[in-house]
Amino acid sequence: MRSKKGCFDSPFCRFWVFTKREKVMEIRYVDVADITKNIKEMCMEANFVLSEDMKKALENAKNTEHSPIGKKVLGDLEENLAIADKERIPICQDTGMAVVFIEIGQRVHFQGGNLEDAIHAGVRQGYQEGYLRKSVVSDPIERKNTGDNTPVVIHYSIVDGDGVKITVAPKGFGSENMSKIHMLKPAQGLEGVKEAIIKTVKEAGPNACPPMVVGVGIGGTFEKSALMAKQALTREVGEHSPIPWAKDLEVEMLSEINRLGIGPAGLGGSTTALAVHINTYATHIAGLPVAVNICCHVNRHITRSL
Repeated sequence: MRSKKGCFDSPFCRFWVFTKREKVMEIRYVDVADITKNIKEMCMEANFVLSEDMKKALENAKNTEHSPIGKKVLGDLEENLAIADKERIPICQDTGMAVVFIEIGQRVHFQGGNLEDAIHAGVRQGYQEGYLRKSVVSDPIERKNTGDNTPVVIHYSIVDGDGVKITVAPKGFGSENMSKIHMLKPAQGLEGVKEAIIKTVKEAGPNACPPMVVGVGIGGTFEKSALMAKQALTREVGEHSPIPWAKDLEVEMLSEINRLGIGPAGLGGSTTALAVHINTYATHIAGLPVAVNICCHVNRHITRSL
């Protein structure tokens, strides 16, 4: 084995493994300190600045909203966003429980410490340095606040290549508490899926701080459907599923949800949701899991590739 000259001078380096005849594998070394730094910055950015896709969605909603009260609410939300951005203060007082999706290329090797510790450190530093509300309790029954918004909910996936892609999605619980999983029978089919989505949004009503983004996971198992629904919320607004029937369902459900009349802040209007995003997966012959994960109008998420 030999390393490229100067490789270890940088937190990111490449390491080549050779046999006598050919290069077998290229490994990229990534220092976990850089993971911590980026996640710290991402926690603050996601809580201070709305993503561009959500800004456009809110602007479009304000221009098309039929209700004068609804239009006024959307205007107030935009004003709030502008103040948060300018003053570097949270968009919402509930700065969420941090959810981190991290895609790791299979040729990446982390050095300088433990990756999971580095992720927790990034969230801890971001919430402390950004003066973000600490909302995490160490035990669901004893309810003692940890004081730094950790631990974090982390989802790992191993992919091809030598890249690292991080998505940070601080999830507020006004909308999280309105989310549901429906374990349908296969015979209920597409109509059953539609009923589950609409029922969940109806029951959420104003409690989910509409206009909302609705993430849906269809298929897999109990936990897989929930994970897909959560991931669907991080998709750029306006980007549809590549599966034709799922794309059609996204369009239909958005239209049906906006006919419910819940409206911005639950005060009535034609904008109850800004988007419906659906992810799907294979499932068992005996099941049809459907998870609906609702997010409020800020739908905080930020992604970086290292």
